[in-house]
Amino acid sequence: MKDFLKKPFARFGRDESGVTLVEYGIAIALAITVGTVALTGLATNISGSMGAAGAQMPQGGGGG
Repeated sequence: MKDFLKKPFARFGRDESGVTLVEYGIAIALAITVGTVALTGLATNISGSMGAAGAQMPQGGGGG
């Protein structure tokens, strides 16, 4: 039984044909996750800054 489970895992350990595709997939998923988190944080900061700037603007009406 031990050899039955050990042989397929040994074969996968020697076979490196699909390793680069998996690595690229992991790298892309990580980049998307990090980018999403960074842009979400940036959007929150910009929203707060714009709100503060808008509150400081004079409340004038009419242009003439």
